[in-house]
Amino acid sequence: MHVLVFDSGVGGLSILEELQRVSPQRQYSYLFDNLYFPYGELEEQQLITRVLQLLSKAVNQLKPDLVVIACNSASTLSLPPLRETLSIPVVGVVPAIKSAANKSLTRHFGVLATPGTVERTYTEQLIADFAKDCRVELLGSTLLVQLAEQKLSGETIALPDIERALAPWLLFEDLDCVVLGCTHFPLLKEELQQVLGSKVSLVDSGAAIANRVNSLLLDSEALASGQKKAEAHAYCTMHPANSTLLKQLQSYQLSSLQLFT
Repeated sequence: MHVLVFDSGVGGLSILEELQRVSPQRQYSYLFDNLYFPYGELEEQQLITRVLQLLSKAVNQLKPDLVVIACNSASTLSLPPLRETLSIPVVGVVPAIKSAANKSLTRHFGVLATPGTVERTYTEQLIADFAKDCRVELLGSTLLVQLAEQKLSGETIALPDIERALAPWLLFEDLDCVVLGCTHFPLLKEELQQVLGSKVSLVDSGAAIANRVNSLLLDSEALASGQKKAEAHAYCTMHPANSTLLKQLQSYQLSSLQLFT
């Protein structure tokens, strides 16, 4: 079976890594729309239109069996129209607010995401549904998205930059969980943990997404015959400026990087 993982940048690699860990036998394609990166700063209708057009084309050309929208900004807006348009399953990523509410002992946790995600009514509804007895801090950061991209390009990330992004939270004494509400942020997990301290648990959606994909594909895989050898390729919508990116992608078992047109 063939899974297409989609994001505007490299953040979705954190989801791809979890998918590969759970099901290494599958074929994977990773498509990132760096021409329109970052999605968190696009107008809502512009984002929806772009995702619909690009993924309709990608599904037609790459022939995946399932699509993972490994981007919180795209998932919170484009999942309904995508599921109406595409004939294959579409799995989205949303902030793991339910998981954090179940995990938090102090009933005080944070949601770290892009500015667009923290401002959307979808996020407010998740809090109302699953964390109404908690004090929930919302923090949107474009800087952290950029730092994650830089880290994957081989640059060293300075902890003061992380501290600057998290400054509003560093005085809280009882904050015990932080939801990584953008798929870029697990790429900075080590740096975030150093700044927040060991008493703060970081919660992301990777494992839940891998389990959901498994539940949708296992029956089909049991019926499939002549399974191809597992392959993984990356596609971008604009040539990356950083020449070291391909080497970094190879660490995620992506054997090639091609321009998607």
